[in-house]
Amino acid sequence: MAETASKTRALLASLPRNVWVATLTSFLTDISSEMILNLVPLFLSNVLGAPTAVIGLIEGIAETTSSLLKTLSGWVSDRWGSRKWPAVVGYGLSALSKPFLYVATSWLGVLGVRFADRVGKGIRTAPRDALLADSVDARHRGIAFGLHRAGDTAGAVVGLVIALAVVLATQSQALALSRETFQTLVLLSIVPALLAVAVLAWGAREVIVAGQRPAPSFDLRAVNPRYRGFLLILVLFTLGNSSDAFLILRAQERGLSVAGVLGMLITFNAVYALVAGPAGALSDRIGRHRLIVGGWLVYALLYLGFALAATGWQVWLLYALYGVYYGTVEGAAKALVADLVPPEQRGTAYGLYNTAIGLAALPASVLAGLLWQGVGSWGGFGPAAPFLAGSLLALAAVVLLLMWQRRQPQPA
Repeated sequence: MAETASKTRALLASLPRNVWVATLTSFLTDISSEMILNLVPLFLSNVLGAPTAVIGLIEGIAETTSSLLKTLSGWVSDRWGSRKWPAVVGYGLSALSKPFLYVATSWLGVLGVRFADRVGKGIRTAPRDALLADSVDARHRGIAFGLHRAGDTAGAVVGLVIALAVVLATQSQALALSRETFQTLVLLSIVPALLAVAVLAWGAREVIVAGQRPAPSFDLRAVNPRYRGFLLILVLFTLGNSSDAFLILRAQERGLSVAGVLGMLITFNAVYALVAGPAGALSDRIGRHRLIVGGWLVYALLYLGFALAATGWQVWLLYALYGVYYGTVEGAAKALVADLVPPEQRGTAYGLYNTAIGLAALPASVLAGLLWQGVGSWGGFGPAAPFLAGSLLALAAVVLLLMWQRRQPQPA
């Protein structure tokens, strides 16, 4: 064991500068983001009085924007022959947009900030990942990305702990978020956000990009029927997978204080971090589709639980188990994409993957908001409705995925 630990330390020490710079950048960015973005739904609801349909619209637009831009920004970084500077621009845009939350007095102002922040995320993600991949050889790519994800998750935990400390110091066990507390967190978030941009701009070294890819294609006919079938099933599932903002609102609606909500989010990130690595290794052994089916079944049960939850602590427990779903499925689904298409189609396949999820995210979140509170004179079906709908759509996706799997050719 001592020898293994020594080898691991030596391997980490041998990783190139760009891996550590990208990891530190993500660590600092997540400290900044997690301090405030998880509280944006509470700010919209408690301070600005925005209805759930509006919150769903804002979150849907934000996530759709991010998903669509990831495909384009990866191609642009190839076209320009640069990984570092597109990533710097993306991180910079996010860092400069967040302070405007301090002066936001309407949901339209929050929408503008969320849109700009997610544009930044969409711009930076693909070039940053390409910078990591191009900086290490294939033998060490796994540990490089693993280290990066660990830094990202660690930053999320630190950011949430800071937010929790501020909430306990300013409003203790209050159920509703105050404007003053939120504004304090916005000011604190500026420091790590700007440090992240500086670390990447001055610390990273550009890599040479060999060759250029053709423009990304969003034509389903460009990939094989097996992949098209999986993508359509994924879209059905995503229509029931509304923004996690609604889970935060559900926790508060069931009586969890702002401090409790932050504690719940810390627990979720800890579970997610513990599950993701072993789940990825398990998918190599038992098959991706089995892990996805299991994860979607867990999701269906958890969303049923969110619908039936009677107290805040029950939502907390369910949200902790929600980390199991995330850790199990997120990596396995992306790996399955690579399994289903030949290497020359993977760029198109991942572009379609991000586009499909992005396009489905908007109606999913808007639908959840409408089911919860309705619109105009219609009062909706109540807080449990979006979670019941999500559970049913997940079960339908599981049935279709099992049918799809039976039709796939079996290895000799």
